[in-house]
Amino acid sequence: MEHDLKLLDVVALLVDIPESKLRKGEVGTIVEEFEDGAVEVEFADKRGIAYAFVDLPKSKLLALHTVDVSGEVV
Repeated sequence: MEHDLKLLDVVALLVDIPESKLRKGEVGTIVEEFEDGAVEVEFADKRGIAYAFVDLPKSKLLALHTVDVSGEVV
């Protein structure tokens, strides 16, 4: 659910953002939350070097989760 998104969550884009050269499915991290409900997402390469910062409504993002060996979602 989009309202569950919070600071430092890992997210994936649900849409292309052509003006930022980002494609649906790219993975980023929420680095700022705004009062209007939008968030700023940082997109970085495998080395951790940021290549885009984009302000987006939460409705354009999907929260990504991992499961540890105990089965707990983290």
